[in-house]
Amino acid sequence: MKKITFLALLILLASCGAVRVNYDYSQGTDFTAYKTYNYYPDMNTGLSQLDTKRMLRTVDSVMQIQGFSISQKPDFFINIQSSVYRDAASPSVGVGMGGTGGNVGGGISVGVPLGGSGMSREIVFDFVDAQLDALFWQAVSNSNYRDNASPSTRERVLREVVAKVFSKYPPSN
Repeated sequence: MKKITFLALLILLASCGAVRVNYDYSQGTDFTAYKTYNYYPDMNTGLSQLDTKRMLRTVDSVMQIQGFSISQKPDFFINIQSSVYRDAASPSVGVGMGGTGGNVGGGISVGVPLGGSGMSREIVFDFVDAQLDALFWQAVSNSNYRDNASPSTRERVLREVVAKVFSKYPPSN
């Protein structure tokens, strides 16, 4: 029984820190036509300077592994934007009724979240065709965020985000 409880707790903790990503793309896009990329010159990531450097370094390494090269005249541009928000608290209300024999009882309970709501960060990755100036692929990631995290933790979280985001690029039509 202890092993089952420990396993359930481990799964719960792992799911709390998970990176969630939603993808969208323009159907009919020939993804094989895109070989080179660059970033928008006036890109404002919404991240700190250090986190932006970490993010771009990680994206560059993943793109190179996937066979893309950075170019001054790219096939597509990458735009990255992020925002931090407070998760909404989720209070709950429950109503119950029960009894045995001749006794009937009822009750009402209200759930109050303890510890407040957490912080999350959303990072949007847009791939825009350089010639058409048209968005052809987008990934929106959501993950937990701590503004007082150590540099190594920030690096690890950004690597997790980028790995999850680029795991579905190019999409299989």
